[in-house]
Amino acid sequence: KMKACVLLSLLGYLVAPSGTSVMGRCTVAKKLYDGGLHYFEGYRLENWVCLAYFESKFNPTAVYDNMHGDFTGFGLFQIRNNNWCDHGKNLCHMSCADLLNPDLKKTIECAKIIVKGKDGMGA
Repeated sequence: KMKACVLLSLLGYLVAPSGTSVMGRCTVAKKLYDGGLHYFEGYRLENWVCLAYFESKFNPTAVYDNMHGDFTGFGLFQIRNNNWCDHGKNLCHMSCADLLNPDLKKTIECAKIIVKGKDGMGA
């Protein structure tokens, strides 16, 4: 029984998709903290981590097309292209592809611009 269990565990590691860019919760928290988001505009680190989980399940390369076609969400926070990047209003002054980098620098920069607006994190 023990051999079978160990073998199945090892097999699970071998068939796990390679190149998956989903981050662990602690890695996300550290990057967001280091990026200055803890208490930024009154939002605690926990708020940012929760947002990242519910928007992308901690996947900084996630891209979601809205079924009505009015926007596409990019990255950890699923930042929308119609207002914040590329060909929309581009209020973050960056390419949407910049929001897919696992280093999260551009994502954090854009998130700071977004939450300074009247809708805060709701935007």
